[in-house]
Amino acid sequence: MGIGKEIRMERIMNRETRKTIIVPMDHGVSSGPIPGIVNIKEAVQKVARGGANAVVLHKGMVRAGHRKEGKDIGLIVHLSASTDLSPRKNDKVLVCTVEEAIRLGADAVSVHVNIGAEGEREMLRDLGYVAKLCEEWQMPLLAMVYGRGPKIENQYDPKIVAHCARVGAELGADIVKVPYTGDPETFRPAVEGSPVPVVIAGGPKMKSEKEVLQMVKGAIEAGAAGLSIGRNIFQAKDPERMVRAMALIVHEGKDLEEALKVLEG
Repeated sequence: MGIGKEIRMERIMNRETRKTIIVPMDHGVSSGPIPGIVNIKEAVQKVARGGANAVVLHKGMVRAGHRKEGKDIGLIVHLSASTDLSPRKNDKVLVCTVEEAIRLGADAVSVHVNIGAEGEREMLRDLGYVAKLCEEWQMPLLAMVYGRGPKIENQYDPKIVAHCARVGAELGADIVKVPYTGDPETFRPAVEGSPVPVVIAGGPKMKSEKEVLQMVKGAIEAGAAGLSIGRNIFQAKDPERMVRAMALIVHEGKDLEEALKVLEG
């Protein structure tokens, strides 16, 4: 990794623990102004106060989410998009460039790929192309890779998740985001099969916040480099406190009980 990427990676990862808490807030394109991110600036403020390392935003929300006070937080500009209203919502297209992200002050960029989808070949091509540009500009690349398509019966299948992680690493990502398989034992192969850091996705809103923290704890036990969780953070009862609880697990290696105490106040 070149010095440019190293410096920027430290803006989205804790330089001491080499782990990260990323909060994606790119859902406005896919799902509209859902609860928790109606006011982007307020949403960013809450997770920044909690100690999140970075947020993921689409290019048009960077100015809206920019704060001129409070704790700093890394910026990852998302380059991919599709909407839930599309008949082919799993087919992501590039809607922003690495150069645009640089001009916006990004510390990293992210690309979404759904392997198994009808548009897989175009998404893989785009990931490879963006990885090339990221190497030229020394911009860290987060690849969000999921198994979604006609042949995918269960996107949480450990073999599929491990395949997703490997695809991201093989095509040049610096961090790979994949679904969590459900327990440390079945998730560990995804981590071991990727030479770059692997973080977990949060998925749909969970029934309880304890479940969310259990998932985070399991992922860290399996060797994950942290998390990239959106709805289960920004739609939590207290997003700031949720991030603080997660930070205890991710950055300090604390157990679930200690994290729950923070969550419960």
